[in-house]
Amino acid sequence: MLATIHGERTLTELDFVRLQKLTGNHPPAALADLLDMADVLPSREVPADIVTMYTQVEIEDLPTRQRQKLVVCYPDDAAPNDGFVSVLSPVGIGLLGLKAGETARWHTPGGEENAARVVTVLFQPEASGDYTT
Repeated sequence: MLATIHGERTLTELDFVRLQKLTGNHPPAALADLLDMADVLPSREVPADIVTMYTQVEIEDLPTRQRQKLVVCYPDDAAPNDGFVSVLSPVGIGLLGLKAGETARWHTPGGEENAARVVTVLFQPEASGDYTT
């Protein structure tokens, strides 16, 4: 169930530091790759169309064209049936740092690749002036 990291990713400084602390010295491989390659910006400089922590996005599953709303959150707040996906999950890692219009890719438990396009960012904490969530 690994996320596949493609293209550029952008993280806020706060998200970057919190994710490093959350996983300590043993982050999942895909998250370690994301942290190593991401552009890290001050929260006030992150564009409003970037998926940051607690951003609500609408995604479209590429194979089925089904749309759903998801929020990327920390593991303690995860409730997948309610659309809150952990940042440590393949879907969460796949989405974090993407821009609207880009595609997240990850592997299912059975090893199949899945992909979804970020249709739009519906809510981003930083865009609403919340730089500490």
